[in-house]
Amino acid sequence: MVHAYVLMNVEIGTENDVLNRLKETPGVVESWIVFGVYDIITKVEAENSEKLKEFISKYIRKIEGVRNTLTLMPIEGFPK
Repeated sequence: MVHAYVLMNVEIGTENDVLNRLKETPGVVESWIVFGVYDIITKVEAENSEKLKEFISKYIRKIEGVRNTLTLMPIEGFPK
């Protein structure tokens, strides 16, 4: 299983709508509306990196209101 963090910019006023869509999307582990350069941070998981790429391209980026994304894949670390 691979994980990634997807940082999203969304259209003004669509934050809650996008968050609700993410809640219903399998593969989304958690999502947060945040202050700062990005509007939403989402942790996603998939079987492998190819499926992760497909998932982000076909599902996350197609959610109405999502303007752009930045995906960060952890390479080393630990859960606490």
